Amino acid sequence: MSAGPEHMGPSIHSDSTPIPSSATGGTLGARLLQRLLSRLGNPPIEFLLDWSGERVAPQGIRPEQHVHISDRRTLRRLIANPQLNFGDAYSAGQVQVEGDLTKFMNLVYRVFAEVDVKSSIAQRLLAQWLHRPRRNTLAGSRDNIHRHYDLGNEFYALWLGDTMAYTCAYYPQAAASLEQAQTAKMDHVCRKLRIGPTDSVVEAGCGWGSLALHIASRFGAKVRAFNISKEQIEFARDRARQLGLQDRVEFVEDDYRGISGRYDVFVSVGMLEHVGRENYLRLGQLVRRSLTSQGRGLIHSIGRNRPAPLHPWIERRIFPGAYAPSISEMMQIFEPSNLSVLDIENIRLHYARTLRHWLERYERAVDQARTMFDETFVRMWRLYLAGSVAAFETGTLQLFQVVFTTRENNEIPLTREFMYPR
Repeated sequence: MSAGPEHMGPSIHSDSTPIPSSATGGTLGARLLQRLLSRLGNPPIEFLLDWSGERVAPQGIRPEQHVHISDRRTLRRLIANPQLNFGDAYSAGQVQVEGDLTKFMNLVYRVFAEVDVKSSIAQRLLAQWLHRPRRNTLAGSRDNIHRHYDLGNEFYALWLGDTMAYTCAYYPQAAASLEQAQTAKMDHVCRKLRIGPTDSVVEAGCGWGSLALHIASRFGAKVRAFNISKEQIEFARDRARQLGLQDRVEFVEDDYRGISGRYDVFVSVGMLEHVGRENYLRLGQLVRRSLTSQGRGLIHSIGRNRPAPLHPWIERRIFPGAYAPSISEMMQIFEPSNLSVLDIENIRLHYARTLRHWLERYERAVDQARTMFDETFVRMWRLYLAGSVAAFETGTLQLFQVVFTTRENNEIPLTREFMYPR
């Protein structure tokens, strides 16, 4: 996998290179950096201070990764708040990572996972309070979504593939292409929901419309799809006209809270992350009143093993207002509204594979991205995609698909066989 020109050079240390010593007795900055490494459990990372020529690494450990820091100010910021300031420094080119960026991020996520395990409950609660996401009020949600999804359809088209699906794909075989896997994901969702031509479907948060159009064209159902991203809605409507599906799919430019009417199916793929925990009760009430007595639904969302804030740099720079819930937090949608959960599947490794495909395509199109934005943006999104691969590969993030129905519905298959193609 390509990780950009700066990441393709050889590592500083070959097998025959001596293991570096600590920076004891070096400059103040080097000593502080050594102390930070110690607090993090002495991971096998070597830091090279470009202005002084010093090398800082744990004693007696051969480094696996090598990081250049350009100046003293950047070092001070990294020591003060590495989780937030590393991303900004990397984006600005003040930090350079040698070798494969995704491997480096895998190591970083493993390091911070160990630190988190050793932290107290009080420390974790303090971290949640300090890094709590922006609230998703009606106005706040529009601003949060605009800052991420309205960067331009042309930018996303560079690396999302033909489906323009910006959510986890599903790989029936490891060798499947991105387009095959995205189509398989949509089929997987539709089979779980047992969608047929007589069904009415409402979709909350439809992206560029790929799932709604797939439901209408492959399964014959009628769909109303809601989204507050103006650029995405215009793209989806245009694609519906091109496919001759405008009489079967209605794309509504509105928040999910504007959904009205009753439907056989409720589906939401990749929107819950933007809802906010404070709105889960209201979402559950909306789902319940939107479903017929035999209605069923599916919510597909990035999640966590236990409650924790999203990475602070990702929430601040990439996904403002985002939050990835644990399963217990997701149940706050279903339990108060007496909705029956039928199935939960975790497909996090499918998302890691999806993100690797996106990153490969992004790197192939990076010169075009650079003409649309600037080098800081290019580096920021490289780090976001590489870090996301690592987050799913290390189990820091999960991907849940939760299938549910109304309390009174007994028209339920006895086994899961219906979910998989014969």
